[in-house]
Amino acid sequence: MLLPMPNPPVPPDSTAPVHVIGAGPGGLAVAAALAQRGIRSVVVEKSPDVGASWRGHYEGLRLHTTRRWSALPGLSIPRSAGRWVSRGDFVRYLEEYARHHRLDLAAGVEVFRMERAEGEDGWLLTATGGRRLRASAVVVATGFNHTPRLPDWPGADGFDGELLHARSYREPSPYAGRDVLVVGVGNTGAEIAAELSGSGTGRVWLSVRTPPHILRRATLGWPSQANAILCRRLPVGLVDRAARPLARLLPDLSAQGLPRPEVGLYSRVLEGAIPVLDRGLVRAVKRRRVLPVAAVESFDGPRVLLADGTSLTPDVVIAATGYRRGLEPLVGHLGLLDGEGRPLVHGRETHPAAPDLYFTGYSNPISGTLRELGRDAPRIAGAIASAAADRRGTARRR
Repeated sequence: MLLPMPNPPVPPDSTAPVHVIGAGPGGLAVAAALAQRGIRSVVVEKSPDVGASWRGHYEGLRLHTTRRWSALPGLSIPRSAGRWVSRGDFVRYLEEYARHHRLDLAAGVEVFRMERAEGEDGWLLTATGGRRLRASAVVVATGFNHTPRLPDWPGADGFDGELLHARSYREPSPYAGRDVLVVGVGNTGAEIAAELSGSGTGRVWLSVRTPPHILRRATLGWPSQANAILCRRLPVGLVDRAARPLARLLPDLSAQGLPRPEVGLYSRVLEGAIPVLDRGLVRAVKRRRVLPVAAVESFDGPRVLLADGTSLTPDVVIAATGYRRGLEPLVGHLGLLDGEGRPLVHGRETHPAAPDLYFTGYSNPISGTLRELGRDAPRIAGAIASAAADRRGTARRR
């Protein structure tokens, strides 16, 4: 009779590598920055390859940030990808980035929980297959879009139609001839609704709780991202006033049920609402191919009940309702998360209760997530190098 194998022992090696959890853009950029400093790291990824969340996005996605400001440190995105890089080209870029920097990728390994190593520096990670991994430092980079969030709508379990999260939407052909309600008017919901409206779908409704700021992706060749970079450290009220003329470059859709928001653009950003960069929504709404409706309140058999007292009977409901960070199982017990599940520290900062533990990619900055990930990576690598040097100095003094 075979006895179960015990957990493998934790090696007493004080030179354990840095473990980077997540092989998305943030994790890869940090690993490359560590390699540049001669620091050994392992990128642990539960999926079979890099860029798992990007592979799962809808096929028509293109970056809203320019090719130049979307590249990670140490490797440019090829010019052949164009100014607005497609999902597929960006995935291929991430694959090449890992090869170019010769990153050590442990694919198919999921880290479930981490604990401080008792009486020693570093961390112990519990992972698939009974693994117990020793890390001198840990960088958590599992991503902003980790766990799809589906609202707990009353009656949703009994909906007669098809209900799915936008994460499961790939392209419009399965919805030909069917009436579709898209819930949520962030960039994902706006783009899915616009794409469906021109692809043989039946009626397309777009459920809006709070009207978004809608901007052009670029004006006379000048990208909106450039304005965001220039304005991100200016006073909120000043940016709110300066953004008003930009919003008026697009038609007023109030008559079609999508009014301009009353709260200023940057004020909304600080509340967590990034502007919608238009890729066809404005035209679709103006031509009544996408019909804005009120927020979803509940479901009743085949009907979707809205906040204004009206109802719809769609064949399909696509919930573009965002994501949770999903960090609770990994670090929730360490007291490092706020009430919304986001890390209390970010970038090169560490929490006093958790030295040598870093987080990257858990904000949604107006200046572009990829740009900020690229800027954070060398800072995190520098902080890890400094902490290691301090430990070596302390050890010599002892």
